[in-house]
Amino acid sequence: MNVGTWPVAELHVHIEGTLETELLVTLARRNNVPLPSYDPDALRELYRFTDLQSFLDIYYANLAVLRTEEDFYDLGLAYLVRAARAGVRRAEIFFDPQTHLANGIPLAVVFGGLTRALTEGRENLGISADLILCFLRHLGGAAALETLDAAIPFLDQFIGVGLDSAEVGFPPSLFTEVFAKAQALGLHRVAHAGEEGGPDYVHEALDLLGVERVDHGIRAIEDPDLVQILRDRQIPLTVCPLSNVCLQATPTLGAHPLPALLAAGLLVTISSDDPAYFGGYVDDNLAAVEHEFGLDPHEMATLARNSFRASFLPEAEKRRHLAAVDEHLEGLLRLIS
Repeated sequence: MNVGTWPVAELHVHIEGTLETELLVTLARRNNVPLPSYDPDALRELYRFTDLQSFLDIYYANLAVLRTEEDFYDLGLAYLVRAARAGVRRAEIFFDPQTHLANGIPLAVVFGGLTRALTEGRENLGISADLILCFLRHLGGAAALETLDAAIPFLDQFIGVGLDSAEVGFPPSLFTEVFAKAQALGLHRVAHAGEEGGPDYVHEALDLLGVERVDHGIRAIEDPDLVQILRDRQIPLTVCPLSNVCLQATPTLGAHPLPALLAAGLLVTISSDDPAYFGGYVDDNLAAVEHEFGLDPHEMATLARNSFRASFLPEAEKRRHLAAVDEHLEGLLRLIS
């Protein structure tokens, strides 16, 4: 069954991770940035990862091609065009300003290009989208605070903060100050936890950072008390199945804890993470779990509904999107009856 037309919200996607090799080559040539190869297929052959760090090494090196506002605009719009084909109606998009600042790119350039792309996506593609500014955990809490302070002039251009990059060795507890400041500024808070790190990282993200969503969170299933907390509070998990397999967080898709998370009553959503590297956008991830776990239309509708419920949209907009999911389900059931 083709699930690409399910209306969904994508809540865990790094805009830098949507840099397809074709665009990578275009930007490298535009900005005279050397690459190991200018053959998109040859570059894709390098994407054989054994863990998160092996991915991050290539990921950060590729981002040197992003130099101008036009580059960030092209990157953002390319994702939104692909997301529209995947049924995405709402996108809450991560970006890593510290990477670009380290490459000598001013925040105004990053925000200028991405915001222009999001505006065009709303006007021409019908996708509601906002940015979530992520801190690179391996750079530490002080650097995160400096980044948030630098971004304050752009507060009208992002809705929240997140925490990403290498997880193990950089627990959420290192970032309590910056997350408290983000909360005081009225920003939403999310964090990667429980992918590489264990359930203790998820506990810290909840208890010390006050996150409203947990990105990944798949290892929460190892802690029954944590599962109960997530279920009782309906804290969303933004799960990225193909990413988890690619980075060996789970050995195979069949071994993925998604069915157990759903059976436990958790508010699980499906997203793509870094689709240019992990071989699948959100529709590919949905199709993969539908096939692997034999999910029926009602279960697929639950995943679609969860994505909107977990979003930071106003309640009226959530209801509108939930009605669209129900309408799609009804049409699908009529088709197969």
